[in-house]
Parts: sequence; structure tokens; C-alpha cells
Amino acid sequence: MEADAWIDWCCWNLDNALVAQIDGSALACIVIEPVMGEGGFLPAPTDFLRALRQVCDEHGIVFIADEIQSGSGRTGKMYAIEHSGVVPDLVITAKSIGGGLPISGVTGRAEIMDAPTVGGLGGTYAGNPLACAAGLAVLDEPGFMDHAQTVERVVREAWEPLRGELPIGDIRGIGAMMVVKFVKDTESKEPWLEVIANAVPLAVQRGVLLIGAGLYSNCIRFLPALDIPEDMLREAEVVPA
Repeated sequence: MEADAWIDWCCWNLDNALVAQIDGSALACIVIEPVMGEGGFLPAPTDFLRALRQVCDEHGIVFIADEIQSGSGRTGKMYAIEHSGVVPDLVITAKSIGGGLPISGVTGRAEIMDAPTVGGLGGTYAGNPLACAAGLAVLDEPGFMDHAQTVERVVREAWEPLRGELPIGDIRGIGAMMVVKFVKDTESKEPWLEVIANAVPLAVQRGVLLIGAGLYSNCIRFLPALDIPEDMLREAEVVPA
């Protein structure tokens, strides 16, 4: 299916769901990852995000961008949804924003953020001063988002030449949020799960931490620190056999 036809099909299914399954006025919110994380780093098409924004506006649904993996500069912008120009009602963040310390946050329109009563929101680690200081330090790091493009370039430079040698189904992602997808052969595109199951522990033995992803667990994801030196990244990309 062509990309445009696939997007139209998804939009039709969304509209149909608000008729066949639930009335739009009864739906509190729609949550979407601008770049799907566990599903294999699939960037949501801009046209679909725009259609989603329109549906939310028409039915009074809160549009929530889940930026826990894709936010905090991971894709070269503070939030991945900024690449589309679509403005969500709420953005949720965590993980990278704390530089390894436990912190999360919600940012959104004032009328939503001010709606709970005083003391109506809380959390076990809310207001942790050490984690908050780490978050501020991350945001204050000069040019911390700029290196995301370098990570993407290096990953593509390392893997694109291997397309003819290995059954690589796709190399995709944005910035420092990349995956390499493996298939058993490029004709059938059947997921190759075994290669990931073997490659991840082997890489760990050689000093490189990898993690799988994708609906069929046939992707290797690359999520290096945004400030990783280029020589270190290149060393990791060519782990000796």
C-alpha cells in the first residue's frame, strides 16, 4: 500500500471508530507517540497527526503527545511532534529529561493544567530536588539537541552500505532515535527474530549495550546519549567480530 493511501486508510478507520465504537463526545483523550517507541521507531506521518488534531478539535477530545522516549531533544527538537507543526493539548515527558535520574513531567494548556484542585495531583517522587536539578542541567546544556543529527548521520553511514550484504528491511528513525530492521529476505520481508535474539547478548559481551524493538522484535534500536562523542559512536557501530 502506498504511503498516502495507507494514511487515508488510517484516517478513515479513526473516523469510523468514532461512529461504530464510541461517540467522539464520550472520548476523553487520544494519546499518541509522535515516534512509536517499542513498536519500532516509526515516525507518525504528519498528515495523520494533522487529521488527529482536527478530529480532537471537532469532538472536544484532549490530544496528548507521549514524548517519554522521543522528547527531550532526542529527535533534534525538544519534542518530536514539533517536526509536524501540530500542537498537542498535553505533552508528557520523562526518561532523558532527568539524565538518568527519575523525573517526569506534564506540560499543557493552562485551562487543563489548572483544572485539578490544589493538591489534586501528586506522585511518589514529585518534587525530588536532585532529579529536578538534573533536569535543569540537561536543559541548560548548550546545543544538547544539535548532536541528534550527527547520531542519525553516523548510524545511516554505518548501516546503509550493509544493505547488500545483510537482509536489512529498513533503516529508520529521526535524530538519535534510530532502528535497523532485519528481515529473512528482502523479497518476502519476513521478520528475522533470531538475528536480534543472538546479536543483542553478543554485543553486550563486546561492550555495546543494544536493545530490540518492533512488533516482531526484529529491530535493533540505537538510543545513545545525545552528547556521545562521534568516535565512540563509530566504534560501537563496528564492533569487531
